[in-house]
Amino acid sequence: MKCPHCDHKRSRVIDTRESGDGIRRRRQCTSCSQRFTTYEQINTAVHIVKTDGRREPFDRIKLLNGMRVASAKRAIPVARLEGLADQIEEHVYGSGRAEIASSIVGNMVLDGLKQIDPVAYIRFATVYMDLRDLESVRAELDRLMGRA
Repeated sequence: MKCPHCDHKRSRVIDTRESGDGIRRRRQCTSCSQRFTTYEQINTAVHIVKTDGRREPFDRIKLLNGMRVASAKRAIPVARLEGLADQIEEHVYGSGRAEIASSIVGNMVLDGLKQIDPVAYIRFATVYMDLRDLESVRAELDRLMGRA
């Protein structure tokens, strides 16, 4: 931490306090003895790397909306979808990485929906896996049912 008074690179922490969503530290320069305050915040932003290389922040609401669309008019409790979203969010933030591939998140959704409701799984897979025709949907259905 550079001293704002003399640009010396060393300082010692005199006091540390929590401040809202971060930490406030009172420091003293080891060279000029001047005191200054720093504020630290934890960076929790994780970006999803799309297949085309674009990056966008992880968005739990977008994740939930995709699962809700796939499970529309199905007897799936909202709590189950929220639980799946919680698991995925925990994995994303718990990975300790600043970026995570969209394929990892997409496959986690597919695995979760497969266990919750096979129809919701197929609906999500149709969009996520870009199943463009009936043959590709049939092949995925056969794979899901263990026939392929």
